[in-house]
Order: sequence, then C-alpha cells, then structure tokens
Amino acid sequence: MTEFSKAEIEAGRLLFARPWDFIKGCVRISDLPPGDRTEIAFAGRSNVGKSSLINALTNRVNLARTSNTPGRTQELNIFEANDAPFRIVDMPGYGFAKAPKKTVEKWTKLIHAYLRGRAPLRRVFVLIDSRHGPKAADETVMNELDSAAVSYQIVMTKSDKPKAAELEKSIEKTKRIAAKHPAAHPELIVTSSEKGDGIETLRAIIASFDS
Repeated sequence: MTEFSKAEIEAGRLLFARPWDFIKGCVRISDLPPGDRTEIAFAGRSNVGKSSLINALTNRVNLARTSNTPGRTQELNIFEANDAPFRIVDMPGYGFAKAPKKTVEKWTKLIHAYLRGRAPLRRVFVLIDSRHGPKAADETVMNELDSAAVSYQIVMTKSDKPKAAELEKSIEKTKRIAAKHPAAHPELIVTSSEKGDGIETLRAIIASFDS
C-alpha cells in the first residue's frame, strides 16, 4: 500500500472536515446534477457498508442512511460540501436485496447507466465485504467497469469482523481476482468504519485527485 506523507494525510482530513450535506436522491440519470465537478462513486453489494463508510469519511453519524436491511438505498444519493472539488455518489446496492423484483431491476439499470455514461466520474470505489470476498455480482460490475474503461479501486469493508487469518485469506483472494481486471487499481484499501481503520488512507487517496 502506498505510504502517504503527513501533509497528504492532513489534506484528506481537511477535505472531509468540511460540512458535507445530502443534496438529492436521483431515480433517473436525468435527475443528476450538472456535470460541473468530479464525481467519486461508492458501489457494492447490498449491506456491504457503503453508507457507514461515507459517514466515517465525513465524520457524520447520519449523513448517509444506514440499515441492516439490504436494499435500503434505492437511489443515486448525492453529497456535496462547499468548495469541495468533487461530489460523492452513494449508489444502490446490487445483488441480494429485500425489495420487489421490479424495484431491484429498476435500480440495477440505473447503476449500470450511471457507470457507463457519466463523464465526470473519476473513480468508483467498489466495496467488498471482508468476511466473504468478491461474489459473482461484484465481478459482474467489475467486468462492466473494465469494458467502460472506468477506473475503480476495491475497498474491503468490515475488516474488524473476521479473524486475522480469515481476513488475510479474503484479502489475498480479492487481490487475485482484481489482478485479472484491467481497470482495477492494483492496491486494495482495507477499512473498518466501526474502528476507523483505513479511513485516513481513503481520505488521502480522494484528496490526491485534486492535486
């Protein structure tokens, strides 16, 4: 993993110390804000911890709604901060979700339309549950990002949940799979929203996009 200097870590802290706010939820591509700034998107299977990670990044408890019920996020949720050079997009979870089939199909189409056609999209962070490693639905999205030539980086979530040996096995499995995908960044980010592990690294990575 790339080592960041104290200045780079501080830049990430300051970026996310700003007051981030929920702007809107988009159920159609036409609902999205103008493409006037860079976008950073968070994607992952239902209940992987996207909302918790966004809350940890922004030092907010309830900025992004969290739930133990898979499929709670059903829109492209947009977050912005004053003078921030980019906006955050929290995407609906893909894969299993406790929602009607037609609803799941609708937001799955929305996810793919956004990933393939959004010009300001700088990077997608694909979240993988550390307890399980990549599933078929993850690889489907990774394949689509490869074909669309959209840069993405894998973030391992909930790293505090598995035992150390299980975590290492999951990380190695994920690295092997990521190595097969040309648009995947070679380095994984291992995080725990609950413990704060990896959060300052992720902030520094995002802050570096503006350098």
